[in-house]
Amino acid sequence: MDFFAHSTQDPARTDWQALRTHLQDVADLAAANAAPFGGQALARPAGLLHDIGKYTREFQDQRLRGLGPRIDHATHGALLAHERYPWLGTLIAYAVAGHHAGLANGGVGTQRSALKDRLSKDYQRSLAALLPQWEDEIRLPAGVALPEGFQPRSERGAFQLMLLTRMVFSCLVDADFVDTDDFYRRIEHREPRPRGGHPTLQALRERLDTHLAALPGDGAVNRLRGDILRHVRAQAGQAPGLFSLTVPTGGGKTLASLAFALDHAIAHGLRRVIYVIPFTSIVEQNAQVFRRAFGDLGDAVLEHHSALPDDPHSALEGDAKRRLAMENWDALVVVTTAVQFFESLFADRPSRCRKLHNIAASVVILDEAQTMPLDFLRPCVALLDELALNYRVSPVLCTATQPALRADQGFKGGLAHVRELAPDPPALYAQLRRTTVRHLGELDDAALEDRLRRSEQVLCILNNRRHARHTFEAIAQAPGARHLTTLMYAHHRRQVLDEVRQRLREGEPCRLISTSLIEAGVDVDFPTVLRAEAGLDSIAQAAGRCNREGRRPRETSEVLVFRPLNPDWRPPRELRQFAEVFRQIERQHRHDLLALDALSAYFRHLYWRREPDLDRKDLLGLLRNASPDTLPFETVATAFRMIETAMKPVIVPFEPGTAHVLPDVARALDDLAYAPAAARRLQPYLVQVPQGAYDALWRAHALEPIAPDRYGQQFVRLVNPRLYDARFGLHWDDPNFLSAEGLVW
Repeated sequence: MDFFAHSTQDPARTDWQALRTHLQDVADLAAANAAPFGGQALARPAGLLHDIGKYTREFQDQRLRGLGPRIDHATHGALLAHERYPWLGTLIAYAVAGHHAGLANGGVGTQRSALKDRLSKDYQRSLAALLPQWEDEIRLPAGVALPEGFQPRSERGAFQLMLLTRMVFSCLVDADFVDTDDFYRRIEHREPRPRGGHPTLQALRERLDTHLAALPGDGAVNRLRGDILRHVRAQAGQAPGLFSLTVPTGGGKTLASLAFALDHAIAHGLRRVIYVIPFTSIVEQNAQVFRRAFGDLGDAVLEHHSALPDDPHSALEGDAKRRLAMENWDALVVVTTAVQFFESLFADRPSRCRKLHNIAASVVILDEAQTMPLDFLRPCVALLDELALNYRVSPVLCTATQPALRADQGFKGGLAHVRELAPDPPALYAQLRRTTVRHLGELDDAALEDRLRRSEQVLCILNNRRHARHTFEAIAQAPGARHLTTLMYAHHRRQVLDEVRQRLREGEPCRLISTSLIEAGVDVDFPTVLRAEAGLDSIAQAAGRCNREGRRPRETSEVLVFRPLNPDWRPPRELRQFAEVFRQIERQHRHDLLALDALSAYFRHLYWRREPDLDRKDLLGLLRNASPDTLPFETVATAFRMIETAMKPVIVPFEPGTAHVLPDVARALDDLAYAPAAARRLQPYLVQVPQGAYDALWRAHALEPIAPDRYGQQFVRLVNPRLYDARFGLHWDDPNFLSAEGLVW
């Protein structure tokens, strides 16, 4: 009897994929995926075992012909791993059992059956009988072992085992997806999807060197940037591990960190650079900076957002695996969000975990490292330390406002042996000081609006969208009044910023009202910045938009902090805490609020005050009590949500303020045969909206799904152009459009 893994429409089976071939090929690919962290001894048997359950009459005679219900063909492999190997076989069993639906809990299940239940005698009786021929076709390794050089830590045992299992799981599911896709491509007489074939890191470095050599070198600031760049690059030969890069805004840390990452990767045989950015709004911006730097090799840069996730309730099989709307990060330079990076490393879904093995042997630049979520700060710090310890990763904490995360700074379970790359950060701060920061006290709405009208060029950063929109509408008639909000899609925001920069260059009036999104690496240069009270790190980021190029006197380039008097603009509880800590630090350091000792004091006090909340879901506590048999994958993945508020993506196809459909969006929506490509092309036209507003837009028939028979509600577009305003983006709260039932027009 011949055994097959995947079938076609050919009843003679001449082009069906042999099961033995699929298992061997997946095992080889999985082992290759695991090689950068030395995990081949675990990944190879996972590949051999993952579809062993297809050696059953029910699967061969019915399922391959599309007959009957789905058949559990994963549990047999999990059982064999658990029985044949010592305790490490349990880790393989998690990966094999979950390679379709995701990693389950070991002990007590939630949405999925727990591994313990899948391995029980009762469950085994429900499985189709495994035919003995599998042993004639597949030879399992005699034993398995931890990755070579793996360093166990008794205080973080289960944490380490969970990450190792996710890495093996990643190697397996990526190999399975790739081999399945290759099979169907052959059937369709198409070339296999290209893998590798990238330019070399050395070639990227050559292009970057050419780009850096062409940058202006005149003036004190440019000369200092050059000094910083040379010093940082000189550290690239240091052994892989933990680094920090503390450079004030305007010191060129983005390109300096990229240059270090390439030099360091080349020096130590690392494979790629992963640039982790706190906000989706600037992923595209940074990716464009890198593409320009790499010139004709700019395609080596991959942007990966998290705005269009796959369906978390589906288990991908067969051809469905090909439409997985995620990347596996097989690129030399990956630019992604902190949400995508950290949530993936605590995830349980095949789609989220598929890329994890490509994090191993890489340089990870954590841009604006101080923005790591406080509620999960301890698990994130433990994760970075573990990646450096056992996966050949060099994390770089890159920021002007370095958080106090080291053990020697009093952070419990903090990082050790972190090496600073910048030359003398306190001296750099003194050399790059370009602003004066002072606190104005309380301002009511009228006083704030009056200041804005009296200032020809001013940036005002407020803590919530309602306050920003109210303030903008109050001064909208003033020359050069502009508004920036995350309710605009990214391409629209870029248009607004281009106009703002032009007005600033030409000395025209420019009054920009924005939420904090502008603090995330947006390159603008105002003479004056007004900032509603926030954390000192946010105020420092706001200061980076003031006198950015140092062309004005520091004394007259002011960052004015104020407390909004109107209770309607009261910020959320967490932001209020940040502001309270800022006020304490302001009393002690008001002579120089942005000095490094002020920032260090701010973070130490903030972490002390928030101590009980730095692992709010007690994930590390949960794992301290876990054993290999009870690892809580699904529980941890459900708990680790950096953004708790449910937000839903809406594609806005219209040119701002018109009913004209943008050609780029129209083409992307017409070409959804392969979801990942469509997702990348649609990213600049997405707006994230709260669940309640999303539901109201649905009730009002303002939204429609694209190709719902194929994707369900993964791709949803706005169909009423009147709900997208050129001044403030998507809106659903205008009285002209609201009724008791929702939106009307």
